[in-house]
Amino acid sequence: MTLIKKNIDRRSFMKVSALAGGGMMLSFSWLAGCKPETQAEAMALPEEWFEMNAYIKIGDNGLVTLMSPNPEFGSNVKTSMPMILAEELDVNWKNVMVEQANFVIGRYDRQFSGGSQGIRMGWKPLRTAGATARKMLIEAAAKSWQVPASEITTEAGLLVHTSTGKKAGYGEMASLAATLEVPGEVEMKKVNDFKIIGHSKKNVDGNKIVTGKPMFGIDHKVDGMLYAMIVHPPAFGMRVKSVDEASVKSMPGIQQVFKFETLKDDYERGAFDVTTFTELVAIVGNSTWEVLQAKKAIKVDWEEATDKTVVVQNWGGGTQNVTIPAGLESTEGHKARMAEMTGKKVDVLRKDGDPEAAFKKAAKVLERTYNAPYLAHNCMEPMNCFANVTADGVEIYGPIQGPEVIQTTIASTLGIPKEKVQINLARMGGGFGQRAYGHHLVEAAVISQIAKAPIKMVYTREDDMTYGIYRPTYTATYKAGLDEDNNLIAFHVRGGGIPEHPVAANRFPAGAVDNYLAEGWSLASNITIGAFRAPRSNFIAGAEQSFLDELAELAGKDPIDFRLELLERAKTNPVGERNDYEADRYAGVLKLVREKSNWDESTAPNKGVSAYFCHNSYVAEVIEVDMQNNMPVFQKVFAAVDCGIVINPDAAANMGEGAIVDGIGNALFGEMDLVDGVPQKNNFHQYRMIRQKEAPRQVEVHFVKNDIDPTGLGEPLFPPTFAAVANAMYKATGQRFYNQPYMKELEVSRSRI
Repeated sequence: MTLIKKNIDRRSFMKVSALAGGGMMLSFSWLAGCKPETQAEAMALPEEWFEMNAYIKIGDNGLVTLMSPNPEFGSNVKTSMPMILAEELDVNWKNVMVEQANFVIGRYDRQFSGGSQGIRMGWKPLRTAGATARKMLIEAAAKSWQVPASEITTEAGLLVHTSTGKKAGYGEMASLAATLEVPGEVEMKKVNDFKIIGHSKKNVDGNKIVTGKPMFGIDHKVDGMLYAMIVHPPAFGMRVKSVDEASVKSMPGIQQVFKFETLKDDYERGAFDVTTFTELVAIVGNSTWEVLQAKKAIKVDWEEATDKTVVVQNWGGGTQNVTIPAGLESTEGHKARMAEMTGKKVDVLRKDGDPEAAFKKAAKVLERTYNAPYLAHNCMEPMNCFANVTADGVEIYGPIQGPEVIQTTIASTLGIPKEKVQINLARMGGGFGQRAYGHHLVEAAVISQIAKAPIKMVYTREDDMTYGIYRPTYTATYKAGLDEDNNLIAFHVRGGGIPEHPVAANRFPAGAVDNYLAEGWSLASNITIGAFRAPRSNFIAGAEQSFLDELAELAGKDPIDFRLELLERAKTNPVGERNDYEADRYAGVLKLVREKSNWDESTAPNKGVSAYFCHNSYVAEVIEVDMQNNMPVFQKVFAAVDCGIVINPDAAANMGEGAIVDGIGNALFGEMDLVDGVPQKNNFHQYRMIRQKEAPRQVEVHFVKNDIDPTGLGEPLFPPTFAAVANAMYKATGQRFYNQPYMKELEVSRSRI
């Protein structure tokens, strides 16, 4: 057993009340950890907390219910988190029921899905919650049976005292356990004693999903609800000048048409979130169809917006003035502005040794530039939200990754206390970062407040695809120098983008090269951007790993051997004061993927490798591809992942497979261009996505087995896929790929032949 001392308190693990018939309810604040509070403060909880937001409920029949706090958007966290709890509670998984918790101030810390941090941040708190409940049940049995607690064991929801032969189910001791003091220290299981963690369990919502039960925000309905849609500006950099409300007010089913101002918090500038107000037009009516027809018919005059300067809050605590520039921007203009940065002085992010001198001494020098466009998220469920604003408060039901931040935004926008904003969490039909911002919740709330009615606001696919929060557009130039023995002696990365740069200065190969320089720059824009699956890594990994592949070829070395040589240097004689990765674990996934893909013996001629570290995890991938009728056909994909302990293996593999397919699709086809501020694609007939027949024919995801606490998984397999695709396609076509999307670059190069 692992002994954990005094890491919980009354607020972290609250005994709320005994259920009728002998039930016990326990509430555990996942990250409140070690903040001692008095018993009186802890016990003075309102009764409604018990009714709405208990984490652990043990019924008199032995059933255990976990209220899963993190929003679910397809990562299967609603199954994996309860598995952790059930493991330490020592119950039969068959007796565990899971329900989605809603958001309530103060009841959960980090009630957020994103950044591949849900399991990592919940690991110790959830284990502690389960182990503490188990110990309280043991103490209750000891008191009831008048035997030492140390002599009582648990097994699958049973309490057992071997010497007397006494046994009891957890439900029989729940009421007594609820009256006991919360223990100051608990013992948690050793990893090799796990019976649930590490064993695959089916998705707890699987049956509801495949049978079409209403679980998503877009499914929600209440009596008396009206429907709303929004008329957004046709281009970035434009605003409403005037609205002819009469042009649609007489149309069937239309109740109200009005302009409104809402907080749009979907800008991101490096370490800053920028919040700006924007004016929109709302149409409210009796049905989605009637509102949609009015949306198509309404007459709105638009004008160009002016520069806007806003004060933003730094994630670290400071503030900064940020200017949102005016103008109707275009992709070609962005490319020209980015090209103008060549040779200009930019921010030095890290410098080791003397790169300038080393390049002068190099026997061989390789320099390449990589570019990537904006990408749209394209969640299968468009943005939507139900809102009901009354004198008593606000009820929200919708898909949102981070309810806490948006609760504050809604409250400030409506001018009410945030305690009066209740956010009920729907299952999300995709997120990928787009639903981390929640402007759609704010819009629905403002419309409901003005309309004085419960409102279901829905985006059309065109709204969803053209309203922004895109993956930024990036560029990066890599330069490397080799000596006469083909050893890497100098490395320079210079990356930029609109409106942020993608360079992670302390990641590989930093620490493996004596002379290393990392630089970054950014340019302002009024195109709204935001987190996109593995922010920044989703570009820089593809650029870096494509460059290393070409550099290995220049050095005359196997691409895996070349990377392993650098990692050995980073391990045995690291350069610099800070390197963000562990060289051993990085090398471990490369060695594992080499083995699983049969890299050295395989006869497959067109295979590419890539490896990357992000979100605290390590991934290496090998992709095999053939070209048929000028299209890549992906035969096999092998992935090796080190994300620590894997909670639910089948679900973890499924998530990895999805990330790989998503990565292939974005690498080949993903692109959003703009002309005079207008996105040039507004639906799937224009925005090319990977199709089922184009998915790899075989995908294998292998996990490194270790006892390290779990790290990220939802995002880390996505970034290395881009370079693995590029490197494999180089083998198949003889062409290196520097510009995403790769199929567009391939077509351009062939048109020149």
